[in-house]
Amino acid sequence: MPEAIGGLVCLALGVLVVGLGLLASAVRVVQEYERGVIFRLGRLVGAKGPGLFFIVPFIDRMVKVDLRTITLDVPTQEAITSDNVTIKVNAVAYFRVIDPQLAIVQVEDFRRATWQIAQTSLRSVIGEAHLDELLAQRDRINDKLATIIDQATEPWGVKVSQVEVKDVELPPTMQRAMARQAEAEREKRAKIIHAEGEFQAAQQLREAASTMASEPTALQLRYLQTLTEISAEKNSTIIFPVPIDILDAFLQIGRNLSTKRSDRG
Repeated sequence: MPEAIGGLVCLALGVLVVGLGLLASAVRVVQEYERGVIFRLGRLVGAKGPGLFFIVPFIDRMVKVDLRTITLDVPTQEAITSDNVTIKVNAVAYFRVIDPQLAIVQVEDFRRATWQIAQTSLRSVIGEAHLDELLAQRDRINDKLATIIDQATEPWGVKVSQVEVKDVELPPTMQRAMARQAEAEREKRAKIIHAEGEFQAAQQLREAASTMASEPTALQLRYLQTLTEISAEKNSTIIFPVPIDILDAFLQIGRNLSTKRSDRG
């Protein structure tokens, strides 16, 4: 009799343990940023969560999908631009799952698939762009990359929000050529600025000469001003030509005197 009671107790404990195990396997907790995709005997039931819910043990299977934005580093790719320059470029992509059912059903591994699409798209876009465009119009290249990758991943329920080209590595010969080009461009701008300054100075001198030519007194005042500036700097003897119009008065007086003497004689 005691043996029978002991067997019943063991059986009850076993049933209790199995029941607790089944209950534990039936309970599922999904976080706020997750969704649980349920399959029942291999058929898609739907996505559940967030929160606590139950599934049928040994019949239902759940796959969790993270809905947060994922940062994907695209490794360095060697590509040839449309103007035949070989460069190395890498990028970073930001994407998230917007349809967890498609992300599980339509593709085996949506992360790896997105990573592969990003690599091939990066090489393709770089091959269609000129080097100057890649260096100067980075935003346009980024937008084009994001659009291409997003269109490719849309059937998988993946939304690509942003793609950024990080580093562009140029061959040493191209770096030297671009340095020479930049130096030549700076010299060109310097010469243009110098020429514009000379041109403006010549215009000012022409206007000043025209004013002095129309007003002889202005020329004389300029002489006097120049003498004042020179004498203020150094103590020296200065010989300068007397303007002809000043001598004309004395010459005229001399001619008048000569005429009067001739008349008296």
